[in-house]
Amino acid sequence: VQLVESGGDSVQAGTSLRLSCSASGTIYWNYCMGWFRQTPEKGREGLAAIFTGSGSSTYADSAKGRFTVSQDNANNTLFLHMNSLKPEDTGMYYCAADRYCRGGLVLHVAGYNYWGQGTQVTVS
Repeated sequence: VQLVESGGDSVQAGTSLRLSCSASGTIYWNYCMGWFRQTPEKGREGLAAIFTGSGSSTYADSAKGRFTVSQDNANNTLFLHMNSLKPEDTGMYYCAADRYCRGGLVLHVAGYNYWGQGTQVTVS
């Protein structure tokens, strides 16, 4: 599985941004996909996860209400829509994938075997 993130940018606080994750190399259907953010202070934290088969999603408390994960199955692409961005949203954002959504690990690094290279988001 190859994952390529894009859409990161330097933006002003209060604005919106959409990140994309293009998946290739395997069957995308029925995969667990997640978005993570890495900062020096918190390390790599899970933000949102979605099971591509059903579209069922879950969010970390830090993402609820402002971030939305969506998918375009026809193009094997995952999105993270981020609204009302804050300076504390600054970080490197990673897309992750795994064949299974494993219960309590969907928002944890240990729940994923495949990772993209990341895309930088800076909010000032």
